[in-house]
Amino acid sequence: MYLALYRKYRPRTFEEVIGQEHIIKTLVNQIKYDKISHAYLFTGSRGTGKTSTAKIFAKAINCTDSKNGSPCLSCETCKALDGTNIDVLEIDAASNNGVDEIRDLREKIKYPPVVGKYKVYIIDEVHMLSTSAFNALLKTLEEPPKHTIFILATTEVHKLPATILSRCLRFDFRLVPLEILTAHLKKVLDDEGVKYDDQAINVIVRAGEGSVRDMLSIADRCVSFSGEELTYEKVLTVLGVSEREVLISMADKILSKDTGAALVELDKVLSLGKTPLVFSNDLIGYFRDLLLVNSLGDKSRDIVVVRDDVYQQMKKQVEGDNYAEILKAIEVLSSVEQELRYSAEPRIVLETAIIKTINEASLVRRVEALEEIVKKFPR
Repeated sequence: MYLALYRKYRPRTFEEVIGQEHIIKTLVNQIKYDKISHAYLFTGSRGTGKTSTAKIFAKAINCTDSKNGSPCLSCETCKALDGTNIDVLEIDAASNNGVDEIRDLREKIKYPPVVGKYKVYIIDEVHMLSTSAFNALLKTLEEPPKHTIFILATTEVHKLPATILSRCLRFDFRLVPLEILTAHLKKVLDDEGVKYDDQAINVIVRAGEGSVRDMLSIADRCVSFSGEELTYEKVLTVLGVSEREVLISMADKILSKDTGAALVELDKVLSLGKTPLVFSNDLIGYFRDLLLVNSLGDKSRDIVVVRDDVYQQMKKQVEGDNYAEILKAIEVLSSVEQELRYSAEPRIVLETAIIKTINEASLVRRVEALEEIVKKFPR
């Protein structure tokens, strides 16, 4: 049976967790110096390693032969804690969010662990618990038995009551930087024996938006379509991501304030099957890169991940004084994202946004010109 890449390459030790060094070092030190807390809160975007880290931590604190704070994976305790085990319980709060489930948990935590030193309760998507369930959890979370540790995981920490937050040691998981994701994806594909080009990798990594799981899921789809060789063109076919040449052309028309040409270009793009939302997001990303090139000059080369020939074209696009136009394009296109997502006529929404971008940028430029004229006259 085929195992999805994100499951096959799920980290099993702290060393395999990527992009969260600030958290891993703290957890490892707590294990080394026996300063383990009774309740933890792991929060952050999806796919950044919250649940995986919780499982590793649960195994590490019970391991009898820990290696630099990580579980050894070979001792009897580590083997016993693999898979389903009553000492490490993962609870999905999305489907077990009632007060009865929490009361049942409170009854069970009284019993000591069977295999290891600690019983660990991992409550995933904890923000989904009902108010009464939070109240039932509160007292137990404050004074659990010495053999019990709680790890709460959530993507929406703002929904948790302050009373819960104040009783947990909080760790914020960050989106993983592009360069770390790129290195990780290349290693995975090398292990899988899949050939690839760097452009294809860049597109997949950007589409993952800082999430390791999302990136590997996207890579899985692309590999299934591409076969043994992952190419830029095949990735674009799978994701429907706009090619750089199309983005350069559209940006040229917007920056030159050619409304008619911009709408014709948009029609070509949408006729190829690109959705208005995908194209709009790609266009925002491109204008963001242009803004960096405009603001940072050659220093932007390490941040803007594109081919050399594309980068040279971008430098030409920002040779004029068009900072205001670029900023206005990002502002207007970003403001219609939700509308594009839920509108019955997303094409019209995007067309209107492009027209508004051009018109408002022109207005900003005229106002700036008038201000310069006024400055020339003494008061």
